[in-house]
Amino acid sequence: MKILSLILFTLVILLQYPLWLGKASWLNVWKADQEITAARKNNLKLQNRNIILAADVNDLKQGYDAIEEHARSDLKMIKQNEILFQVIERNPSSTSLSKNYND
Repeated sequence: MKILSLILFTLVILLQYPLWLGKASWLNVWKADQEITAARKNNLKLQNRNIILAADVNDLKQGYDAIEEHARSDLKMIKQNEILFQVIERNPSSTSLSKNYND
């Protein structure tokens, strides 16, 4: 009877080996599921970016307002007889008051 129990136990172990450690094991399925979830999140980000870019292209095709906005922001262009004020902020670490005195 002990031999029969040992044989049955060995068969159960051998049958469960592929489930836990084989090519299609639970661990591999879980890893694949995690990769699929990450890929879906990445695809969603890329789809949102594509929607924004498509809207930008559509705006550029439709009218001059988007072209003017790009010229102003990207190329720093201004209209004729227009004055541009550019505000430059100082970095606090570059002022003379921030010297370190070790004497």
